[in-house]
Amino acid sequence: MEISIKPEAKTYLAGKVLPSEHLFLALDDGSSKYSKLGGTCAIGNKFQLVISEVADDDYADVLANDADLTITTGSLEPMYLGHGLTLDYRNGALNLRDDSGVLDGAVTLDRAQSLSDEEQARREEMKALGGKIC
Repeated sequence: MEISIKPEAKTYLAGKVLPSEHLFLALDDGSSKYSKLGGTCAIGNKFQLVISEVADDDYADVLANDADLTITTGSLEPMYLGHGLTLDYRNGALNLRDDSGVLDGAVTLDRAQSLSDEEQARREEMKALGGKIC
């Protein structure tokens, strides 16, 4: 899979991500282990870039890019990503789009960190509720 990084996004990321670090393109809808959100009813329409000093076997699918960044994604994310995947930085936010249109106009960028006990408990509750929360 491939992602084009627009010049404005390259500039923005260069100020946030070291060349040795990994970026994971992950869902941010409650389904990702990096998601800080609870469950949502709009699965697959919220994304995040997670910065990590180390690789993650759960996010091992390489996203070839033109910014010389190490970007990978997980096994669930590609079903929501189409041809012509592009990351841009406009109006103060990272924008993810493909040939079908905008996938997420406000992609977040955050460092990987362990979930607090409260966040972990919320995640487990969301999993238990499953499809009942919509």
